Formats: sequence, C-alpha cells, structure tokens
Amino acid sequence: MVEIPESRTIAAQLNEMIKEKSVKKVVANMIPHGCAFFSCDPNFYQEMLLGKPVLYAKDTAGLIEIKIGDVLLLFSDGAQLRYFYPEDERPKKHQLCVRFSDDSSIVCTVKLYGGLWAYYENNVSNEYYKISKEKPHPLDEGFSFSYFEKLLYEHKNESIKKAFLQDLIPGLGNGSLQEILYNAKLNFKTNISSLKEGDIERLYFSIKETLLEMCGKCGRDTEYDLFGNRGGYKTKVSKFTYQTPCPRCGDTITRKTCQGTRVYFCPTCQKE
Repeated sequence: MVEIPESRTIAAQLNEMIKEKSVKKVVANMIPHGCAFFSCDPNFYQEMLLGKPVLYAKDTAGLIEIKIGDVLLLFSDGAQLRYFYPEDERPKKHQLCVRFSDDSSIVCTVKLYGGLWAYYENNVSNEYYKISKEKPHPLDEGFSFSYFEKLLYEHKNESIKKAFLQDLIPGLGNGSLQEILYNAKLNFKTNISSLKEGDIERLYFSIKETLLEMCGKCGRDTEYDLFGNRGGYKTKVSKFTYQTPCPRCGDTITRKTCQGTRVYFCPTCQKE
C-alpha cells in the first residue's frame, strides 16, 4: 500500500510528467468497485476537470494531491496510480483515467480499497486530508522530539502498533512501521507506557532516518512508483525476507497476525 515514501516519490514524478498539461478527457468508475470511494457522483469528474491545467502535485502524509485548476484530486493509500505515455496501451479496466492534452494519461486502479476524491478547493470535506494537513510531517522540523513525546503520552496505555495505526502519524502504515521498529529494535506488541527514555529516542530517530532513506530510494521494494517500478529501499522485514536470516543477528525473520494485519519481525532483535 502507498505510504509516506511512495506518496512522496509518486508526487515528485507526477510533477515531472503532468505539470502544466491540461485535461482532455476523464473516465471515472469505468469498472465499478465496491471499495473505490469517490467524493461525489463520478460522472461529474469530467465536468469538474475538463480543460483545466495541472498546477502541481504533492504528497500530504500518505495522500497524493494533484491540483487541477480549482479542483483537488486526492488519492489514498489503496489507489494505485500509473503514468502512460501517448503511445502506451492503457489498461482496459480501471477506476479513473485522466487523459491530457498530449494524449498521455494517468490511470488509477483499486484492488482492496482506495479513495479517488475530487473537490473544489474551497469545499474540501475530507477529514483525513484535514488531519494530515494539521499534523506535522515526520520529516519536517515541526516533528520534534518533544512533539513526539507528547504523542506517545497521549497513547501511553496502548501498544506501539495500535497507537501508530490510529493515525498517530498520518501516512505511516504497517509496512513502514515494521522497518522502523526493526531498526529501533522494538516489538510491535510493546506497550508505550513500558518504553524507557532510550527506547523513545531510538524510536524517534528511527522514524526520521528510516523514512528519509525510504524516500531517498524512491520507496520500498514491496511497492511501485508511478511507472510501475519497485522502490529502491530493500526491506529487512517483509514478505520478501520472510524465513530468511536476520541481517543483524542471523535469526529467522518470522511473521504473526496482530490486530487484523500481518507483521514481520526478528524474534531475537525485537523481543516481546
């Protein structure tokens, strides 16, 4: 799923490929999907976007935001975006296709679930977007150690996994959290109240350093960029490393199901 590293990568690629182009055609909800979420009747998307220029693309936590004229297009973590050159054959099945003046396109497909929202800029009624705008990005200066300590204190009676996946840090999902906890030598079941000062410091700097490396390498190798290429960050705990030796201690990377999601970890480096 698209998380902070992928949204930052894809937003940068979108700026390179579609900025200043104008919208020629929009096809929304071509293949209905029960968990593809639109902000209004998808038949209105062409009327909202037709003929308008792409002003910018940027990442807002785990969301990808594209400003087209006076409209914001927002894509959530489950919405997979791909860019197609004019000569490329576009997929026949999708939930949204935006074609531009040069006949290039971006196509969005949803597998499990995903938001493909379009709002006029003065009428954005998306709560997740608002929360993401209000909270500091973990790679920005506003995400200070004191701010992080305050966040943890507000969730002190919860496990790390439960707290973080309640949008403690918008855009930080299970996949990135696994790497952060591995690098910090902490277990996902650990209760926040039991963390010592050294644990909190390691966790804080692991968030900063791990996400910075992931963004610098264009996302994780478990995910894809705008062109369908895997990210350059080699995950240490993921489906790709399951049942392989831990690069730090040599024990076997294992997995468990916790709170409805599958987690990968090293049982020696990340003791419960």
